[in-house]
Amino acid sequence: MARMNKFMVGVMLTMLLTAGMAMGQKDKDEGPTCWVYFSVVKDENGKPVRNAAVILHAVDEHGKQQRGDMELKTDPEGKTNFDGIPYGMLRVQIIASGFQTYGADYDIKTAKTEIMIKLKKPQGQFSVYDNPKPSSAPAKQDPPPDSKKPN
Repeated sequence: MARMNKFMVGVMLTMLLTAGMAMGQKDKDEGPTCWVYFSVVKDENGKPVRNAAVILHAVDEHGKQQRGDMELKTDPEGKTNFDGIPYGMLRVQIIASGFQTYGADYDIKTAKTEIMIKLKKPQGQFSVYDNPKPSSAPAKQDPPPDSKKPN
């Protein structure tokens, strides 16, 4: 019984010390934060894009992307939001099946920010081989190697 009491006292002391250290820690994001609302719609008709991935990256003052990105998903109305984005540059990337990937940087300065993103359908690839330009001069060609005869 005494051994059990010592064990319980040890567990209680560990819990108290851990709680005390956690209360003494300071969060590193000590500035104002923003509530960001996203609306993701189709460019051609304005209809919502459901289940689009909205990926958020913090960007430092030098334009370099920081670690610790966050991913949100849009609801059936094409909307999602997050409260707690620190003021400053925010890189937003949108990925949705059947649409071009979207990416842009936004400067977050207010307590509430609404961002509407219009996704476009994929474009066809461009190739110089599809429509070659006609040349104004005929191409110069060498005769085949077997047709050359020594003089």
